[in-house]
Amino acid sequence: MTGPPERIDAPLVRTAFVLVLGTFMATMDATVVTVGIDTLTADLGASITDVQWVTTAYLLAVVAAVPASGWLVDRFGGRRTWIGAVLVFLAGSVLCGLAWSPASLIVFRVLQGLGGGLLPPTGQTLLARAAGPGRIGRIISIVGVVPLLSPVFGPVIGGAILGVAHWSWLFYVNLPIGLVGVLLALRHVPRDAPATAGALLDVRGTVLLSPGIAVLVFGLTGFAHGQAVPPVVSWGALAVGAGMLAGFAVHALRHRGVPLLDPRLLSRPPFGAAALALLVLGASVYGAMFLLPLYLQSGRGMTPWEAGLLLVPQGVGAAAGSVVVSRIVDRVAPRTLVCAGVALVALGTVVFTQLASEPPAALIAASLVVRGLGSSMISAPVMALVYSALERAVIPRAASALNLLSTIGGSVGTALLAVILQTRLAAREPLGTAGVTWAFADAFWWVLGFCVVALLGVSRLPRRSLRERGTAGRRR
Repeated sequence: MTGPPERIDAPLVRTAFVLVLGTFMATMDATVVTVGIDTLTADLGASITDVQWVTTAYLLAVVAAVPASGWLVDRFGGRRTWIGAVLVFLAGSVLCGLAWSPASLIVFRVLQGLGGGLLPPTGQTLLARAAGPGRIGRIISIVGVVPLLSPVFGPVIGGAILGVAHWSWLFYVNLPIGLVGVLLALRHVPRDAPATAGALLDVRGTVLLSPGIAVLVFGLTGFAHGQAVPPVVSWGALAVGAGMLAGFAVHALRHRGVPLLDPRLLSRPPFGAAALALLVLGASVYGAMFLLPLYLQSGRGMTPWEAGLLLVPQGVGAAAGSVVVSRIVDRVAPRTLVCAGVALVALGTVVFTQLASEPPAALIAASLVVRGLGSSMISAPVMALVYSALERAVIPRAASALNLLSTIGGSVGTALLAVILQTRLAAREPLGTAGVTWAFADAFWWVLGFCVVALLGVSRLPRRSLRERGTAGRRR
């Protein structure tokens, strides 16, 4: 017999609310600018390719920042690191709003991304510590919906802002959210002492890992930017990035201290299967959210506002799914939940492989609801499983690793799909307007393929529920 679940009390809810503000800002800012490409092009006198680097620069900075979050939490404490990251993010936001040229905006987006990349893993570390193993599943399932909602509502919020204000408010809107978050964190987020005061930074790992990932993603995105980045530069970046990551893996396995990111975590059940699930989820969710607005505007002639509204059903599905998951996450085996979630994401993707038949908007909306529902059944159970199975001291590094893999999945998946789309558009060009639709359908077949790969990996997740695993652990 298992006892009643630990109660989620008001202090934990307040802590979760504060921390989720940071995650919302960081993840929303990755997509809120996409609807302003035309406006930024006109106001800054830039080309579309230049403005696209505004989004790419933010993405590269986020990827570079995530690995350092575990060390920063261990060295300075979680709350101090989180507040510092918010302040860096806000400073970058102000400077972005004041940008006077494409180059200055890109530089300031890098600063913004460095702060934003630290917020999700640091917030999850603090939340996991505050909740403890008995409550982490339910609280993560509630707040974990935010990263799924942000890329959906980002374009809608961006479109609404541009309808009434100057483009600089795409960045200034972060100020009230961030400042309120800092004030509430000082009051409601528990103070935590550094786990290893004076811990040395893995300098060699830092030099190899973060820049290596950024260079690798730069190489992939370079192909998507066409002639703006010569192919030789893109191929060279891919080779250099892969070499740096290989060098980091060798270094981390030999390092006697605590590496920036420990690859040995991947061999600890259930971390390996969980990592694969989040990697593929990132590619599927963010990759699809990259393709869909483009298809709706270029393939169906919708305005950015209309395209954003049609994407809202995915957020509705994710919100509804999080409510369901929060009630059953402790009682249902993670493998059952995650496999069902991946299957629903795949089911919701099928209609987009048939775009040549011009599916009605109602069918697209229904498919997005299904995708959102499935997405909410993957990330929360996976993170809850990992955080409940690991020792408290390992959580900061695990949070850094999980968020890094999710970010890599989203960034590499998006870049890969951009390259595939560009290739298929060229191949389908003789078909004229119909070729555009066929090219998007081709790209969505790859999204469906990501789901198949994920199903193969998540079949290794535990068959016992979190509550059963906790009871078994107490008996031992």
